[in-house]
Amino acid sequence: MTTIRPFTCDDLFKFNNVNLDPLTETYGLPFYMQYLAHWPEYFQVAESPSGEVMGYIMGKSEGSGEVWHGHVTALTVAPEYRRLGLAAKLMNILEEVSEKKRCYFVDLFVRVSNQVAVTMYEKLGYSVYRRVLEYYSGEVDEDAFDMRKALSRDVDKTSVIPLSHPVRPEELD
Repeated sequence: MTTIRPFTCDDLFKFNNVNLDPLTETYGLPFYMQYLAHWPEYFQVAESPSGEVMGYIMGKSEGSGEVWHGHVTALTVAPEYRRLGLAAKLMNILEEVSEKKRCYFVDLFVRVSNQVAVTMYEKLGYSVYRRVLEYYSGEVDEDAFDMRKALSRDVDKTSVIPLSHPVRPEELD
């Protein structure tokens, strides 16, 4: 039986099997600690009965006024635990936290080439709000989709009306 629980400092020593995936953005320890200190309710881990980290989600709430929203910073599931619905369960928790914080929407960035993830997010009710040119840097810069899902506070769903043109990372609000 999988347990979904708050991420702890000890998990930083146990999540390498998840972070080795080439599609997973990895960060320095201070970055993870900042999220754990500032937004602990948004940082959750899926754990196997043997104590192995199966996946995790890390996010935050940000913005003001009608752009007050929940943000998915990282969502990843270890390859051996994919297709079990863990990502959907973790996303659901982040959305519930965002609802409690009275956010208007949840957003996330995903590589345009990661069609498996894009399809999964679409099944969870997310849609492409805008394309962000060269959002991911590396050997080859890659565009991202900024995907959004309106929450109950956004009655008219204005937060998810797509932009008609792409933006650059420095134009993100």
